[in-house]
Amino acid sequence: MARQRKQYLLRIPQELYDIYEIWAEDEFRSVNAQIEAIMMDGARRAGRLRSRPPSEAGGKVPPHEVRG
Repeated sequence: MARQRKQYLLRIPQELYDIYEIWAEDEFRSVNAQIEAIMMDGARRAGRLRSRPPSEAGGKVPPHEVRG
C-alpha cells in the first residue's frame, strides 16, 4: 500500500534552500525528497519515528515507542 502524503507549505530562507538544493543534487534527489530524508533522519535519531508500523511488528509497540 502506498504511503499517504500530507502536503504542507514550508517557508525557509533562500540561503537554506540553496544549501538543500546543492545537497539534493549531490545525492540525486529533488529538494523536496532531500528535506523529507533529513526530517525522517532527525525524527529517527530523536526516537520519534517507529522503525516498523505496529501492524508489521505483530500488533505490539515496544514500550520505548509508546507515547501517551
